Amino acid sequence: MAELRYDGRVALITGAGGGLGREYALMFAARGASVVVNDLGGGRSGDGDGTKIADKVVAEIRAKGGKAVANYDSVEEGEKLVQTALDNFGRIDIIVNNAGILRDRSFARISDTDWDLIHRVHVRGAFLITRAAWPHMKKQKYGRIIMTASASGLYGNFGQANYSAAKMGLVGLCNTLSIEGTKYNIHCNTIAPIAGSRLTEDIIPEEIFKLLKAEAVAPVVLYLCHEECEENGGVFESGAGWVGQVKFQRAEGVVFATEAAKLTPENVRDSWSTVGDMSTCHYPTAAGDSTVLVVQSFENAKRDITRSTTSAEEDGFNPSLAIGQKFPSAQFSYTPNDVILYALGVGASTSQPDHLKFLFELNEDFCTLPSFAVLLGIKGMGHLFLGGIPGLRDIDMTKILHGEEYLEVFKPMPTSGTLTAQSQIADIVDKGSGALILTETKAYNENKELLSLSQTAIFLVGAGGFGGRNKSEKAKLTVKPPSRSPDASMKEKTSVDQAALYRLTGDPNPLHIDPAFAAMGGFSKPILHGLCSFGFSCRHVLKQFADNDVNKFKAVKCRFAKPVLPGQTIQTDMWREGNRIHFQTKVAETGTVVISGAYVDLINLAPQPTVVEPAAAESSLASDVLFQELGRQISEHPDLVKKAKGIFLYIITKDGKEASQWTLDLKTAGGAVYKGQPKTGKSNVTVTIADADFVDLVSGKLSGQQAFMTGRLKVKGNIMLLQKISQLLVAKAKL
Repeated sequence: MAELRYDGRVALITGAGGGLGREYALMFAARGASVVVNDLGGGRSGDGDGTKIADKVVAEIRAKGGKAVANYDSVEEGEKLVQTALDNFGRIDIIVNNAGILRDRSFARISDTDWDLIHRVHVRGAFLITRAAWPHMKKQKYGRIIMTASASGLYGNFGQANYSAAKMGLVGLCNTLSIEGTKYNIHCNTIAPIAGSRLTEDIIPEEIFKLLKAEAVAPVVLYLCHEECEENGGVFESGAGWVGQVKFQRAEGVVFATEAAKLTPENVRDSWSTVGDMSTCHYPTAAGDSTVLVVQSFENAKRDITRSTTSAEEDGFNPSLAIGQKFPSAQFSYTPNDVILYALGVGASTSQPDHLKFLFELNEDFCTLPSFAVLLGIKGMGHLFLGGIPGLRDIDMTKILHGEEYLEVFKPMPTSGTLTAQSQIADIVDKGSGALILTETKAYNENKELLSLSQTAIFLVGAGGFGGRNKSEKAKLTVKPPSRSPDASMKEKTSVDQAALYRLTGDPNPLHIDPAFAAMGGFSKPILHGLCSFGFSCRHVLKQFADNDVNKFKAVKCRFAKPVLPGQTIQTDMWREGNRIHFQTKVAETGTVVISGAYVDLINLAPQPTVVEPAAAESSLASDVLFQELGRQISEHPDLVKKAKGIFLYIITKDGKEASQWTLDLKTAGGAVYKGQPKTGKSNVTVTIADADFVDLVSGKLSGQQAFMTGRLKVKGNIMLLQKISQLLVAKAKL
């Protein structure tokens, strides 16, 4: 079993002069951490101070070969504690907010001082220390924080109203920090130790005090602070070698949703046994759970009222009954304003002149983006989410994932009109861990002409294992992209308000706007709609390979892998294979793939440009390394593209013969460097140069003017444009 180590980590332990804090400090140091041993040296009630107990622990650590420094400041001076870590060890990775005092009084006897001092040490102290460390943890994208609660806080205890309130306050602080810190890899958990300490040495009977050794709690805290531990926002009780997680639970409760059962004090009284019945309960973990579970209970109650007229077979999850069920036809009326709103929602901008055709209704080429048609599919299958489909009446909305999407367009979408969407359950597939529900929607215009077909794959978590097929002949399949480097790539930064804008097109899911609802799903902030990212990539393909001609768009298929956060940059990598454009979408800042197995089928495309195959000895060319490095530089610094807008073809020779061709495309958004002739358009400049001369030119050993005048550098096209790129080559390429 591999030992958990903390080499290179810096831990700050408050109240580390004795008891639990001392054990934490000793164990962290023994496993490689550098430790700040903080202790004011005061008594149990917060009186007095001294340096001896902190110094003693530091000496003990150093005697065993560990690294530690002492700090004697009050926890209310959080900046000083954190600065001690920075001054001595250069960073701060772990905080264990362990310091505490007791001022036990029955509630009637608690003074203002008794109340305030407890809260200053426990809650305000933890707040100030954690706040001081927070920006450093965010910057390094790592942090582990422990709050110390107690059984008195979780359950209450006579004579400890002040202490109980403070300890439960730390649980609330931890819950929120765990949400806000997730995106920065900062985890926060709460420990409620059951152990003997300076606070309890003369309160707990001696025989029990000996049993509740502090060293029996420390391993739990160390694991929660290790980089391998993914636990976040948890509360754990631990003592005498035992550890268990504590969670809140909530009863199913009672809903008074009809005229016959209004909410009155008498009805509440008569239903009180059900209000507290925990035989069926929920375990909420986020603030949004409260809203969601209440709404679900209300909707379930209303649905139960109508079920008196339905058969038991129609209730629950019944795939055999649901397959083939048709939804009521849905009318979808829209105007040019809706078309423009959708275009804005998927990133079209007036800053791009060629986007005006999607944004201005009086433009002579005004048209609708083909991906607009997915809105018809969402509109058509609305009844699936309302519990109106026999065999699918008990779908839990919190367990639905949008897995895949297929869209085929038979005619360009009109810029206004009233369309009819006809949807049905095409198939349901058993995936073991869940059920894959395939819905199909056909959209017709006023003349009953088929405009589009969409197929949506919805994964229902936990609904598998019903004995059905694990594949469907009706499903449109995803396709892996070619293994070569992308033929083209486009990057586009989303707005921080992108989700707020896109939801106006018809998907009002609070997951995309309400932070509390997003937190319930485990997200640090509201996420972008998958179909919004989908719309961005469809635009990229249409621009790159069809010059924004909507008449060339035929179909698109994709799988949704991960979400995008508003404000992140969407990067679409594209590969052309005949009339099919494979694409993969990722977050440029993190490299996380968000759409996979995707393709767009286009029609009436010009023949695919010929790409020169690499020669057998080409791998020995020194210039290859330079072009590859230049490609990496451009992908990491897209601003370079703006400095030289053009397409450059380099013909590299060796021993007087052509050995390789490289295209430097700084005209297409995002830029691209690849072997072979230009894939889009013609080159603005063609350069012929020997492999060795190109290396000397880039490294500065050979001047461009000298090479040109002596015939070692031959140029066709815009030589002034070449001067810009020559400066870029010298500045950015590396030998």
